Amino acid sequence: MSKPIQAQRLEGVDKNIWVEFVKLAATYPTVNLGQGFPDFPPPDFVKEAFVKAVSAENTMVHQYTRAFGHPALVTILARFFGKLLGQELDPLTNVLVTVGAYQALFCCFQALVDEGNEVIIIEPYFDCYEPMVKMAGGTPVFVQLRPKATEAGKLMSSRDWQLEPAELASKFTERTKVIVLNSPNNPLGKVFSREEMELITDLCVKHDVLCFSDEVYEWLVYDGKEHIRIASLPGMWDRTITIGSAGKTFSTTGWKVGWTLGPDRLLKHLRTVHQNSVYHCPTAAQEAVAQAFQREFDNYGKPDSYFVQLAEQLQQKRDWLVQSLLAGGMKPIIPEGSYFLTADFSEFKSELPDLPDSDEPYDSEFIKWMIKNKGLAAIPISAFYSTPHKRNFDHLIRFCFAKEDTTLKAAEDILQQWRLEKTGQ
Repeated sequence: MSKPIQAQRLEGVDKNIWVEFVKLAATYPTVNLGQGFPDFPPPDFVKEAFVKAVSAENTMVHQYTRAFGHPALVTILARFFGKLLGQELDPLTNVLVTVGAYQALFCCFQALVDEGNEVIIIEPYFDCYEPMVKMAGGTPVFVQLRPKATEAGKLMSSRDWQLEPAELASKFTERTKVIVLNSPNNPLGKVFSREEMELITDLCVKHDVLCFSDEVYEWLVYDGKEHIRIASLPGMWDRTITIGSAGKTFSTTGWKVGWTLGPDRLLKHLRTVHQNSVYHCPTAAQEAVAQAFQREFDNYGKPDSYFVQLAEQLQQKRDWLVQSLLAGGMKPIIPEGSYFLTADFSEFKSELPDLPDSDEPYDSEFIKWMIKNKGLAAIPISAFYSTPHKRNFDHLIRFCFAKEDTTLKAAEDILQQWRLEKTGQ
């Protein structure tokens, strides 16, 4: 054929880190701390809500529901998050249900980013942000969280990675349309402080910039830290789209139920993209999520709340993995939130056989070697950086600690044996 097959907007966005490394982890016998999903079951009340939904006498749960969100779900989301944001939310205009947070992000970029618009992305960032900006015709502009020096002998924390105020301010121009905020952050687990949020708020208001706030890990915050919702700060509700995920909220990533919250002046454009792409999300899953949220609304802030219990459980799992990595010879960066922990594997470089020369960053090659030779899977941190910056951080890899204790124990055993081999004991 003489005519080009691929649409030009797909140029350079065809590769996906998850496709490659998920396939590797499935090919070799592997303890998988790579992909970010729990391998433990969701709570009983969530499973029971789904069973109740599909076995109900109301057969309409098996058919189409409202395109922009099942009535029961948008109603409870408006009540729940209206209370947290200090807003009176209209379930029909201020809430849009999507096929996971991934489709919510896609709708944001497609609906509100145009040719010539600049979108500020904070590095490291969830990898889909950059290609989604480019597919919408926008230009990504990157600003880094920069690690600060820590006291000798003290482990680094995700809070030690900070924005430089002057550098951030310099990225805002007359072409800036959006800044993307992800707190708690994937992959670092950084929870942005109120002071950092206020810095971003001031710049957004000054330059009339929108904010896409990816808050899928909002309930997974540790050590008494507070999750700040930027849409709740003065001047931000009318310019912010908040993105959430039932997968991360209720440990049901396979259900693919997400949502956006925001003013109708923004969400009406997302609805246009939604109705002309997926149109509709699975009814039964939405009904189950609605029932789960109703239960959490009634238990909000109480010890019986799943949100409270899950954060406590995951903090213990985080601490276990930290100790396993330390004992194994890696240097973990303690996350304040999310499923993820980043670790420095620099000490292992001198111990490894020469890896093949390639255009890939070292961390990517190292993990492929680790999967094949040690049976342990992780994700390269270079995947969360723009091309010019990938090799500056290719001594770091990301682990997921939202796993069964048996999985974490298996990883601990691998690291311990590796350490013994490394020291010749």
